[in-house]
Amino acid sequence: MPEGHLIHRYARDQEQTFAGALLRVSSPQKRFLEGARHLDGSRLERVEAYGKHLFYWWEGKEVLHVHLGRQGTFLPVRPGAPPLAQARLRISGPDAGIDLVAPTVCELLGPEGRDRIVARLGPDPLRDDANPDAAFAAIAGSSRMIGALVLDQAVLAGVGNVLRAEGLFLTGLHPTVRGTSVSRDVFDSLWSHLTLMMRRAVAEGRIITVRPPGVDVRTIPESEGRYVYKQERCRRCGTPVQTGELAGRTAYACPRDQPPPS
Repeated sequence: MPEGHLIHRYARDQEQTFAGALLRVSSPQKRFLEGARHLDGSRLERVEAYGKHLFYWWEGKEVLHVHLGRQGTFLPVRPGAPPLAQARLRISGPDAGIDLVAPTVCELLGPEGRDRIVARLGPDPLRDDANPDAAFAAIAGSSRMIGALVLDQAVLAGVGNVLRAEGLFLTGLHPTVRGTSVSRDVFDSLWSHLTLMMRRAVAEGRIITVRPPGVDVRTIPESEGRYVYKQERCRRCGTPVQTGELAGRTAYACPRDQPPPS
């Protein structure tokens, strides 16, 4: 599933490409046919990212909501190129276009609908309006494991499994630590690591946490760029990485650098 940094990249790039233009909108797959007809020929004002959600604001206060889920993706297309039959949505401008394939959600709603969705989400570390106090209150007041809490979009919006694994590692938190055991100082460290990782990932297009001094990050393979995520051994100390299912996803931890609770 795309994590928040990729959603913010999509928002940034698509806003630069399409905002201000009158756009052709269609639904080759026909599962968004009425919505596409309603938007066709409209002017896109901006694209907003919040966690793993995209909101397209159109002239006239229409809002298109997209959630990619685990399988959804955007494919760039040339102007005039034949649409993919499986594309739920095609947006075409004078110089570029995109096909939206296999999203979990593609729906038309108004500003109130957008606000209802956002109200269910925790703060997004990539947004200027993010309130870390709200995330800390949700974590410190819960007896759930921190590895489950950071994946809960109602606690932290945009964090996925890679960010969970690497963020907890950098903070020294084992995924099975209870939220009630997380102090404010430790939470602030986690928030800081997540924010920095996500900002870098927006700029670079991928999550790289192992960053040796003097090495061009672009030359580091993703398979070698994480401390514990999908690693057999910790890339800091060499200890075998522990794995186990937590909140429906595989959790990774170094028992030396992230001591489990006693």
